[in-house]
Formats: sequence, structure tokens, C-alpha cells
Amino acid sequence: MDFEFLAIAVVKPNDGREPDVLELLNTFYAMLARKGYSRDILYRSHKDTTRFFNLRYWKSDEMRREAAEDPEVHRFWHELSTMAVVETVYEQLEEIPLHGARAAARTGVHGDEM
Repeated sequence: MDFEFLAIAVVKPNDGREPDVLELLNTFYAMLARKGYSRDILYRSHKDTTRFFNLRYWKSDEMRREAAEDPEVHRFWHELSTMAVVETVYEQLEEIPLHGARAAARTGVHGDEM
């Protein structure tokens, strides 16, 4: 059974290209969502504003494989490579269930209050 999973990429725009990278990623994320491949969230650290952290939730492994073969996706990846460096990619992260931590988050109870 396929299920959604997380991939993380660290992207560093080339000097002066941040606006272009943001515009490209906005268009790219919309295309990925429209095709049902993934949903994406982009973050930036307050301590290091030169890098973006892309959290991509693939809808399934099948959709990730389909995207990897999609020429439109390859065009975006190529264009991104002309304006930024993808420094690190964590391809397929698996959640480690910590039921106590989740229960505490839902109820607002912290470990020292249990």
C-alpha cells in the first residue's frame, strides 16, 4: 500500500537569483500539485537566510517515480540548476512513531507533567 512520505531538499540560490528561484519554485510546486505528485512547503531559517528548505510530501512512491520520468518536471529541475545549487536531498524519510509525544502534543501535556 502506497502512502505519503517526506523528502527534504536544501536549496541555495546563486547570488542575486533568489527572486527567480522563488518564482520558479512557486510555479513548480503548483504544477506538482496539479498533477497530483506532491504537496510542497518552503522554509527558510532566520539564522541562515541564504538557503531554502523544501519539504515535499510525495503522495506515494508511485507518484514520485512518475514525476521522476515526467519531462515537465525535468525542465523545472534543469532550470533550477541554472539559478541555484541543491546542496542536500533527503530522498525518502520515514516517520518514527512516538505515540507518547503525539499524545502529549494533542492534549497539551508535556513530559514533565505526565
